[in-house]
Amino acid sequence: MQQMEVSDYVDELPRPKQKGSGDAKQTERRLCQVVLLSFGLLCVIQAILNVSLRLTLDSTHSECNTTHLPCRDQVKKGQQDCEIAPPGHCNRLQDQVNALMRDRTLLETTNTELNNKIKDLEEERDRLRTKLGTNVSGPVGCSAGWREINSRCYFLSTEQKTWEESRKYCQSKEADLVVINSEQEQRALYRLDGDEELSFWIGLNTTETTGWKWVDGSALTTTFWQAGQPDDGGPNNVEDCVEMYHKKPELTSWNDAPCGAQRRWLCEKNQAGKIIP
Repeated sequence: MQQMEVSDYVDELPRPKQKGSGDAKQTERRLCQVVLLSFGLLCVIQAILNVSLRLTLDSTHSECNTTHLPCRDQVKKGQQDCEIAPPGHCNRLQDQVNALMRDRTLLETTNTELNNKIKDLEEERDRLRTKLGTNVSGPVGCSAGWREINSRCYFLSTEQKTWEESRKYCQSKEADLVVINSEQEQRALYRLDGDEELSFWIGLNTTETTGWKWVDGSALTTTFWQAGQPDDGGPNNVEDCVEMYHKKPELTSWNDAPCGAQRRWLCEKNQAGKIIP
């Protein structure tokens, strides 16, 4: 009987090996967890790089424009990598990107509003200077051939040029194509010479990277488009510049047109002797 008990005891010795097998399985599970965690971390890093590329594309279009294909391909690849990642890994980062885009739009709108307020204050200051007869930096007024409207100076050409040539002419006169920021200014500039057939370039154009922008860099917030405009002139045309057409009602008189078309133009600048902050 004692021998059988010893034999049974010997047969029980291999049992500790089962514990070792459990440790191996636990180790494998830990390795899997590490691999999954590493994959998730790589996805987050890739998503962060994707966000950086998107923001960089918006702020440095001069370095990453439509002709810079490698940069555009990199952004597209980053978006695709994020799309094939496991669900939930990129949603939070996408929400952050959307929030940043909303903040940028809000800042652009606020900046435009502040610029408009500054412009209104400058006009009021100039009116007061004229009434008081004070001029700190020389006579206040518009040059010969320019007309004063609401304390600003405007020049309507008699000849026709392309949009880019028209802008260069304005810049040669220390001015630029007109920027229209309010309904008051739009009404004041409508039918300057009484010709209902008149059309002239204004300082508004668009590109694939910036969208509609004024020549002073401000965002387009107040618009006076004709019905159905801008329409890019159909599938075979490119109409990236804006003209004011006087045959339409004064508050619906903008039309997009090919930038190479010949039009008259309207320049705008400060009065002579005006102090620019």
